[in-house]
Amino acid sequence: MPRLHIKNISKSFPGVKALVQVSLDIKKGEVHAICGENGAGKSTLMNILSGNLQADEGAIILNNEEVKINSQLEAQSLGISIVYQERSLVESLSVAENIFTTNKPRNRWGIIDYRKLYQETQSLLDRLQLSDIRPKMQLEHLSAAKQQMVEIAKALSQNPRILILDEPTASITETETHILFRIIQDLKADGVSVIYISHRMREIFEIADQVTVLKDGKYQGTMDVNATDVDEIIRLMVGRKLVKQDYLSDEQDEIVMEVKELSSYRFRGVSFKLKKGEILALAGLVGAGRTEVARTIMGADPLLSGEIMLEGSKVKINHPRTATNLGIGYLPEERKSNGLFLDMSVEDNIIAACLSHAAENGFIQPARVKKIAQELVQKLRIITPSTRQKVNNLSGGNQQKVVLAKWLLRQPKVFMVDEPTHGVDVGAKAEIYSILKELTHQGVSILLISSELPEVLAISDRILVMWNGQITAELSRDEASEEEIMHYASGTKIMFT
Repeated sequence: MPRLHIKNISKSFPGVKALVQVSLDIKKGEVHAICGENGAGKSTLMNILSGNLQADEGAIILNNEEVKINSQLEAQSLGISIVYQERSLVESLSVAENIFTTNKPRNRWGIIDYRKLYQETQSLLDRLQLSDIRPKMQLEHLSAAKQQMVEIAKALSQNPRILILDEPTASITETETHILFRIIQDLKADGVSVIYISHRMREIFEIADQVTVLKDGKYQGTMDVNATDVDEIIRLMVGRKLVKQDYLSDEQDEIVMEVKELSSYRFRGVSFKLKKGEILALAGLVGAGRTEVARTIMGADPLLSGEIMLEGSKVKINHPRTATNLGIGYLPEERKSNGLFLDMSVEDNIIAACLSHAAENGFIQPARVKKIAQELVQKLRIITPSTRQKVNNLSGGNQQKVVLAKWLLRQPKVFMVDEPTHGVDVGAKAEIYSILKELTHQGVSILLISSELPEVLAISDRILVMWNGQITAELSRDEASEEEIMHYASGTKIMFT
C-alpha cells in the first residue's frame, strides 16, 4: 500500500489546464523523482500537496485516508514539508528564526525559549555540516547557497514523513550537494518519502528509486530508475528525441571587450579579452566572484580599480543604464528579483528595456507592444495563454525566456548571461543554447557564467576558471574537462598567480 496516493488530480487557471487527471503513488522510504518540461505541472502538483493550492477535482489519500489540505500549516501537521526552488525565507530575521518560523520551542508560559531555539538550530546545522553558519546570524549576510541550505534545515525541523524538494541543488555547491544526498539517504533509511523535482538527469539517476514524467499537465508514466535511461525520460518529457548538434564556433579575431586588472570587493586583478561571436565562459564554484565580475562590468557593483575597454575605447560605467546604452546586456542569476517585474505582463516585461521600439512621437503604442511581444513569444516558444498574462503566473523556465526576450529586443553587442538555464528543463535548455548560438552567429559576444560544467563544455569556445576572487586558469575548448576545471575551481591547481 502506498503512503501517498494522488488520484485523478486536475487543476486549471485562466486559459491553462495545469493538471489533467494526474494519478501517482509515493511509497514509504522511497525517493521519487518528478520530471517534466517547464509548464508540465510539477510545481502546481507540489503546491496542491503542500496546501498552497486546492485541486479542482481528484483526491489526496494519505496512509489510506482521504485528506483535505487547505494550507501549508495543515500540510505540515500531516507530515508534509516542502523546500521550494524560490526561497521563502525572511532576510531580516536570524537563521534560527527562519528555520523555526511556525514551530519555535516555547516554555510553559508560552514564551519563546530562545536557548532551546538556538540549541535545536545548532543541532540541525551540525547535521547539515554547516559549521560556518551560526543560529543568531542574520540571513541577509549569507550567500544564496547557504540560504538554500537553511531552507532545507527549515523543512527538516518539522520532522516530515513526506519531504518535497524542488530543484534543491540549483544554487548550492558540489560539496553541499553531497551533504544533501547523504541526508536524503538517511531520511530514506528512516522511512521518510522524498519527492525530488530536478532537471538534472545525473542527480536523478544517482539519488532516485522511481521517476515519474509529466507533460502538458498529463501523466506520462512511472519507471524504475534502474530500468530506464536518460533518452527514454527525455523522449517522454518533450515528445521527441533531442538531437545533439555538432559544435560550430562563430568566434572572430576582433576584440569587442577587454577588461584589465578589474577589482571590486569580491574579486581582484581580473583580466580577459572577449572576441566578436565568441562564447567565453566564467566557470567556478559558488562564491568564486563570477557574478560580481559581471555586475561590476554592468555598473551594478562599484569598480575599485582597473579599466574596461569596449571596441578599443576605454569606457566608464557607473550605472547599468550606461552599460545598456553602450550595448552591454545582462541576464541576471536571480531573475525574479533582478530581471523581471513580476506583477507586470509578459509584453510589458519584454518591452521594458527598449521602450523606443514601441513608441511613436514619444508615446507608447499598445498595438506595437503586443506585436513585438507576440513575435518574441513565438520565437522563444514561451508558454503563456496571452502576452497580457502576468509574468508571476508563468513557470520558471518561461520566466527565464521572458528575460531573454527582453535582451534579444535590445540587440546587445556584449551579452553577459548568468546561469541562463537555472531551473530550466532539458527541452528548454536546448532551445536556449540554440538562441545563444544564433546570437553569436549574428556577431554578438557572450560572457557565460554557469555552474553546470556539462553546459560550459557544450557551448563555450574558451573557459576562464575562477577561485577565491581570481582567475586561476584559461582553458581552450579542446583541453578542458570537468576534472580539469574542478581542480582549478577548488584551488588544487593554479595556472596563474
